[in-house]
Amino acid sequence: MTTTHLLETTEADIAYDVHGAVPTADGRPPLFMIGQPMDASGFATLASNFPDRTVITYDPRGLARSARNDGRTDNAPAVQAVDVHAVIEALGVGPVEMFASSGGAVTALALVAAYPNDVTTLVAHEPPLIPVLPDAEAARRALGGVRDAYEANGSGAGMAAFIAMTSWHGEFTDDYFAQPAPDPAQFGMPTTDDGSRDDPLLSDRSWAVSSYRPDVKALAAAPTRIVIAVGEESVDTFTGRTSLATAELLGQQATVFPSHHGGFLGGESGYAGQPEAFARKLGTVLAGDN
Repeated sequence: MTTTHLLETTEADIAYDVHGAVPTADGRPPLFMIGQPMDASGFATLASNFPDRTVITYDPRGLARSARNDGRTDNAPAVQAVDVHAVIEALGVGPVEMFASSGGAVTALALVAAYPNDVTTLVAHEPPLIPVLPDAEAARRALGGVRDAYEANGSGAGMAAFIAMTSWHGEFTDDYFAQPAPDPAQFGMPTTDDGSRDDPLLSDRSWAVSSYRPDVKALAAAPTRIVIAVGEESVDTFTGRTSLATAELLGQQATVFPSHHGGFLGGESGYAGQPEAFARKLGTVLAGDN
């Protein structure tokens, strides 16, 4: 059974879904799944692989069903963390377990730092944190190139540049910047400009996410068990490298999961991973066995 709720706050109306019973039938904490800029729909396949768990999904403010009333267009981890905290409070069942991916993993790290009693175990999957990289300046330049391509020629060009950036292996060297601009057609994307410039992934609206620096002291002091996860296929790419560096910053080794950055996604996404194997690994890690 899935129920949908709308949590109205002064700054945003946050839509969230409860898949299962609250309080939970087995007494375990709910499993909260979050992403950014992914909304709740991106976790449909992964949630279906946990039929014995109560799973919570939500739409970050400004995305899908969650309208924002704060007059802002940027996406900031600290702001998103406030919203996730509010949903956890609204559930009224105490701390949750959390799987957080990509920008959602950044939000989750901000959440644990600010609200250390909200989460018992956090699995933070491939947080794209530029400041932790040894080539942070070059990574910021590469991200700027994605924004510039989007601003100049639209979503097809921007997404092609994004794919080129996130699939590059190793540090962003002169060889990376010497490449010609990728052709959107080679990725099956439109070459015409649709005129939009508000994409949270391709514009600079989410740069606060990629520029976030984790509060190591606050995370170390929190009672939350934090596991940094990385896909086996993406270890040497941008988000794989940020995951390894974040884990090192927190005094641990990243836990390797099946597949890639979207390894939990099903075939309906167009970027399918290995969701069944991914879910098995996640269940094992949540049970305490990395």
